[in-house]
Amino acid sequence: MTNVPHTASLKRPNSQLMWKILYFVALFATCGGFYAATESADYIWRWNRIPRYFYYVEDVEVRAEIEGLVTAIHQKADESVVVVEGDGESEHYTFPGKDLMVEDGDDIEMGDVLGTYKEGQMGLLVDGLIATIEISAISIVLGILVGLFTGLARISTNPFFRWSAITYIEIIRGTPLLVQIMIWYFVLGTLINQMLDRLNLFQIPELWFGILSLVIFAGAYVAEIVRAGIQSINKGQMEAARSLGMTKTVAMIKIILPQAFKRILPPLAGQFISLIKDSSLLGVIAIRELTKATREAVTTSLMPYELWFVCGIMYLVVTFSLSMFVQYLEKRSAEA
Repeated sequence: MTNVPHTASLKRPNSQLMWKILYFVALFATCGGFYAATESADYIWRWNRIPRYFYYVEDVEVRAEIEGLVTAIHQKADESVVVVEGDGESEHYTFPGKDLMVEDGDDIEMGDVLGTYKEGQMGLLVDGLIATIEISAISIVLGILVGLFTGLARISTNPFFRWSAITYIEIIRGTPLLVQIMIWYFVLGTLINQMLDRLNLFQIPELWFGILSLVIFAGAYVAEIVRAGIQSINKGQMEAARSLGMTKTVAMIKIILPQAFKRILPPLAGQFISLIKDSSLLGVIAIRELTKATREAVTTSLMPYELWFVCGIMYLVVTFSLSMFVQYLEKRSAEA
């Protein structure tokens, strides 16, 4: 009897090692197959052009805005100042560097280049990534609030709140996100901005209609996650809190929700990871998030393979970072 566990313990490491080796063999075989497929596709890879879509240095030209005469040039350690006077007006042009195209006393026409300097610019992919992160962060925060209140309304004894929550959840979950984005932008957005225009008020940018569509969409799913988390807590918890003199609201905030939070954290993380990827649909309403920025870069560079691979990796980095953060929160909540 004592030899059986010992024998099993000897076999288990060997079995695990075999499966690990099989994993790496399959991984290398997949990579090799992909490499062979790309070689046979007669495609010229241009990975050396990818960095410019993250950061590049641009030559900026400083042009004259008036006609006149260069009356003075002042050069300091790190900048140049060109003074142009003409027709009773004077303009001062200050820019970094000393790459001047004019001299003191030159006649200047409107639009002439006075000088140039180099300026670092964020690439198209970085602009798109920043927009995606901003949109996703705002949508996640607002989606949590909408989902929390909707989830509480979903389990409310008040029929108005409960039926309203059920109607909202079923409509949103039963229609595609792309259709909802179109309705928010082309229908609701147009009506709202027309009404604001009649009242001589500011116009809401298209970005916010895209964010609202994501918030409403995410809120419906978060509401069901919150409802399931609350209902998974034993009813005796609420009864015990009420017996101690707590109101139902206080008991929900102090007793039920903290326990439910630990249970709903993993599905919430999955929902928010999906929301980050769903933000790529906002490109259909001309919002330059990461996917649309990649599409524009592909159009101008004719490098679809490289850019779409990089786009996928950038999404993976964002979603993986969020997943790691949620795992950290899970460990902290488990230790609490």
